[in-house]
Amino acid sequence: MWENWSGGQGCAPIAVERPASRAEVVEAVGRAAAAGRRLRAAGAGHSFSDAAVTEGTLVLCDRLDRVLDADPASGRVRVEAGIRLSKLNAELALRGLALENLGDIDAQSLAGALATGTHGTGGRLANLSAQVEEVELVLADGSERTLTAADGDLLRAARVGLGALGVVVALTLRCVPAFRLRAVDEPVLLDRTLSELDARVDGADHFELWTFPHSGRAITRTNERTAAPARPASAARRWVDEILLENHALGALNRLGRRAPRAIPLLNRAAGSLVSRRERLDDSYRVFATERRVRFEEMEYAVPREHARAALETCREILARHPVGFPIELRFSAEDDALLSPAYGRPTAYLAVHVYAGVPFAAPLREVDAAMVRYDGRPHWGKRSFLTAAQLAPLYPRWAAFGRARAQLDPEGRFANPFTDRALGGASQEGAALAAVGRDDADQLIAP
Repeated sequence: MWENWSGGQGCAPIAVERPASRAEVVEAVGRAAAAGRRLRAAGAGHSFSDAAVTEGTLVLCDRLDRVLDADPASGRVRVEAGIRLSKLNAELALRGLALENLGDIDAQSLAGALATGTHGTGGRLANLSAQVEEVELVLADGSERTLTAADGDLLRAARVGLGALGVVVALTLRCVPAFRLRAVDEPVLLDRTLSELDARVDGADHFELWTFPHSGRAITRTNERTAAPARPASAARRWVDEILLENHALGALNRLGRRAPRAIPLLNRAAGSLVSRRERLDDSYRVFATERRVRFEEMEYAVPREHARAALETCREILARHPVGFPIELRFSAEDDALLSPAYGRPTAYLAVHVYAGVPFAAPLREVDAAMVRYDGRPHWGKRSFLTAAQLAPLYPRWAAFGRARAQLDPEGRFANPFTDRALGGASQEGAALAAVGRDDADQLIAP
């Protein structure tokens, strides 16, 4: 039995493969094909969606975790796909390199984070997939293919590929020289901060905020690059801030709210008012990532940046009607050109809503799902969503191009599962139709 991090998704595959080399990946794909089974690859299981759930063969990529080559002069790093971001960050630091941006969790596998469009925050910075220069795949017939910039839309499809094009075995990333960040967390009045939102985003390398439903306050995090020497917090200070307050205290508040839902508005206002200012100065990857021990379910939407405030206020109104004790998170990114990136073609604001484990999440998340579509929102592929291919297709200008890439790389639909059936449509029939039409206005051919 396989389960994801939150425990909200699970499956009992017919076969589980744990390859330690690309040759073993080829053999695993061959066995699945010979048995007529569909196949999915999984990394750390940190997605909240059912992207890795399969009734066929599940390939666990944890053992594909080596840095294969690194050139500090050019910043090009070739790395196996199953490496965890935490290990990759440490390996890059040893070589004087870093990823230019990261999310706030580093437990994911590299390939899984890229496949679902994972991002950090920073109005001038795109998501993690924008740092990919090459993708090495094992295809359904056991052949291997390396996609580069010369492959055009095939690479743009594979950078956020949802695991639907093949098994990613290695990637080449464009990294930057290692850098440090000065991070300031501070409590603020929400309305005032929203009135200054563009200035706050544009005036910082990285800016984000959290706000609890029912509370008029927010917590902002502003990260700026600095040449100053690192001043890492002591182990005791880190434990208080990152484990006691961000995990144990948050978990205790949510357990109390789960037992007494009527107390949630009071608890949320108290949580928003008890936060104090905090400052850190450390290596970038140590500042970006924090440990998450409290379990929850999450939905995240990418909306055009100009809708950030209205979309946030709508989320707050919806969640105030439900027993939700987690804050809403607001982050930002530049546009990018990966075909299925939620930030494709537009500066983006990301709104993440969370529901504590054990609290019914379908009702509030379905309301958020419906509301964010009205703001031209696109759901994060690794988070909860109830949309189907028929609803998703109009949200992506290059949807049909992804279908053609899928038809070319996986014409038989070997790398499919219920998630791709729902979110992308049937693989072989859809791909053949799109390839035959050959136009980006062929979206009407996508089946729900």
